[in-house]
Amino acid sequence: MVAVAHGSRDPRAAATVTELLDAVRERRPDVPVHGSFLDHGPPAPDRVLEGIARDGAEDTVVLPLLLTAAYHSKTDIPGVLNRVRGLHPRLRLRTAETLGPHRLLMDALERRLSDAGVEPGDPDTAVVLVSAGSSHASANATIARLAREWRPRGWRDVVPAYASATSPGPAEAVAALLDAGAPRVAVASYFLAPGYFADKVRTAALGAGAAAVSPVLGAAPEVADLIVRRYEEALVASRAATAV
Repeated sequence: MVAVAHGSRDPRAAATVTELLDAVRERRPDVPVHGSFLDHGPPAPDRVLEGIARDGAEDTVVLPLLLTAAYHSKTDIPGVLNRVRGLHPRLRLRTAETLGPHRLLMDALERRLSDAGVEPGDPDTAVVLVSAGSSHASANATIARLAREWRPRGWRDVVPAYASATSPGPAEAVAALLDAGAPRVAVASYFLAPGYFADKVRTAALGAGAAAVSPVLGAAPEVADLIVRRYEEALVASRAATAV
């Protein structure tokens, strides 16, 4: 497995990805697991894949550590794989689905809200689900759909917000829920690792009156479980395609 994360200049991000992949290795000790980053730091995914090919591997699952399908999963990663295939045609590359959306991420979000002192499903608490935001409308629509699907778990309300690229921003969403009469507003951070956006969201949300902002998803057990599931799904899909 070659896991591909976004990457960040913030050293906390790489450390978090390392912790998460260690949890994956505990779940699948039979699978060699390699980490890589698209931006801001080594190792780059093409370098990792080239090294694996030189070592004689013939089959690899490339797994995007991305919470929505957007530019990185639709353009950057396929571009990397095309380059590697041109150099190492014997290396069979399977691509797993992005992590999100998935119910396990909803469970992880509730775990992180609980870590911040918010009782999951509290009917007096409205939740702002904040992602990084994307220039791809479909990625933003995924966050809005996740918010709608999360609402029936008992919360007063769940609304989406975005740290960049589109609106509403987290402060705007928090203020709107408070103005609508929510006794308490908590912010659920839909980020895999700490960094600029997560810090920005925390500052803006607390400044707007949020009672709590959850930590990033990080190495939550549900995220590690989901990575294993995406890996296994990629293997099953590949076998089914070969059998046709």
